[in-house]
Amino acid sequence: MSPSTHHRLIIAISSRALFDLSESHAIYETAGVEAYQRHQIEHENDLLHPGVAFELVRKLLRLNEGEHPHVEIVLLSRNSADTGLRVFNAIRHYRLGITRAVFTGGSDTSRYVPALGSHLFLSADPDDVRHALDSGHAAATIVPQAAEGAPIARHDELRIAFDGDAVLFSDEAERVFQRDGLAAFSESEREAAQTPLGGGPFKDFLAALHRIQNGFPRDRQPIRTALVTARSAPAHERVIRTLRAWDIRIDEALFLGGLDKAEFLRAFGADIFFDDQRRHVESASRVVAAGHVPHGVTNSNPQPR
Repeated sequence: MSPSTHHRLIIAISSRALFDLSESHAIYETAGVEAYQRHQIEHENDLLHPGVAFELVRKLLRLNEGEHPHVEIVLLSRNSADTGLRVFNAIRHYRLGITRAVFTGGSDTSRYVPALGSHLFLSADPDDVRHALDSGHAAATIVPQAAEGAPIARHDELRIAFDGDAVLFSDEAERVFQRDGLAAFSESEREAAQTPLGGGPFKDFLAALHRIQNGFPRDRQPIRTALVTARSAPAHERVIRTLRAWDIRIDEALFLGGLDKAEFLRAFGADIFFDDQRRHVESASRVVAAGHVPHGVTNSNPQPR
């Protein structure tokens, strides 16, 4: 019988999110798949450098250092098994506790997300991410990080930040904003303050993090979460009551009223931030690893906000 992963947080990650494969991917883009395969095989003993999500993965795997393993990372890659050998060589070099992998030989990886029981799928391929989201699973496209200014404060804790609407929550309120404007949105949210929002694609991922948190004393938490949202009063109350109704704790809540999120993410010390709006993701990527969640009305009919 195969070992159970029922109580673990399972994260599927692509090789391009975990390692810097920009050189070989450029060969794929310009010269095609056969040239890419030759390059990977010829360089399979050349060490790959860490990618955007590398430090996040290392911190996640650190949660397994106690008595009970809490996390499993599974490699879910468009490489073939042949070209994937270079990736496994890098995993061994960095001593990452990753033992399971799916190599699809160039085809869509998202169909394996439910089979793995993944709570989160991180990839550099936007199409695979969209397909995973469309099938009801948390997924994000990792964007390249462009460091700017002072380095972000680092902590022993794993720190994860989320946008609210269309990420943790459904996009029902965002649809009102897009259709009728800010004043109508604020009034609608004030009137619906007692009515919990529907869950968004990252609700179950947040719940899985919360379950891990519940296994530790409050003064020795290995994970810290934050809601970083463009909402402000009076639209704050519905969010707070929604989290209460879900019985899920969020450690910090920032209601920014449209302020740029990057400096607040730096102050929080986030290891990664998830947002449905590309411009917020690109701003955040100046200081933190960031994932675009192409879900909800702003991604079907983008408008500035």
